[in-house]
Amino acid sequence: MTKLPAPVSRTTVSLALIAAIAGSLLFATAAPAGILTPESGGSPNADKVESLYTLVSLMGLVVFLAVEGVLFWSMYKFKARKGRVAAQIHGNTRLEIGWTVGAAVILVFITAVTFLELPGIKNPARSDIDANGQRAGYASALYASTDQPAPPGGDALNIKVDGQQYVWRYQYPGPKRVYSYVDMVVPVGRTVILDISADDVAHSWWIPELGGKQDAIPGYTNQTWFKASKPGDFGGQCAELCGRNHANMIARVRAVPFEEYQRWYDQRADDIKSAQDEGARQRRALVESEGAQAADGGSGGGAGGASAPDQGN
Repeated sequence: MTKLPAPVSRTTVSLALIAAIAGSLLFATAAPAGILTPESGGSPNADKVESLYTLVSLMGLVVFLAVEGVLFWSMYKFKARKGRVAAQIHGNTRLEIGWTVGAAVILVFITAVTFLELPGIKNPARSDIDANGQRAGYASALYASTDQPAPPGGDALNIKVDGQQYVWRYQYPGPKRVYSYVDMVVPVGRTVILDISADDVAHSWWIPELGGKQDAIPGYTNQTWFKASKPGDFGGQCAELCGRNHANMIARVRAVPFEEYQRWYDQRADDIKSAQDEGARQRRALVESEGAQAADGGSGGGAGGASAPDQGN
């Protein structure tokens, strides 16, 4: 006779469920982000996002603890006891007005703080250096824009970001033709404005330590910005499911001192120019080779055609 297994207690099932949920949250593969708050420290806009997130989270935590504290206190204070009859009440006007006004005040405070912080998140910051690596001037200037205003002083590095399955391409401004894939190299202290689009399907640009996400949509150009405040590598990846290899569409921003950036820019331009010249040389050689083969084939065909009647006789 087969012995039936012992029944599993509810406590065991509950503990196993809690452990499974905790494990899935702890070890889940996810885009780079902080455990409790968004990553920050790489750009002023990312710092402001993190500060606002932390403030709202702390206020939510205080409200949660207050509500749960009153709930558990009430459950203990007014729990059923032998011989006691619960009082029948029909509301408390002061209490109801109090929690309504309190909730409204909290919402107004969060809204006010959000709108105070929002310009620092959306509007580009002033560059610390100009296009020559010198300390940027601080003369005032006015700009009109229907989307994203220019940074104060007007100086910024404008890079075109193009999402392609499954790689990011960056086109740099300037007199030389410079572009790169995956790794974006920028100078520390200079405001970078990104013009983001896509070639094929919807993607989403996201480097957590340098600010929020921005969609890359075919046929449209969205903008975002960052200003690397320190040297280093900042990683991220496409945050929009874009196909079977979506997980491999990573991005990285390398922030380097201006002198190193200028050396990289010049070297990259030279490498691209050399590759183009070499490609053109190989194409010419291929065309000449094919032309020579065609000429040889035509000459051989003519000789064969002239001897054919003799062979036929």
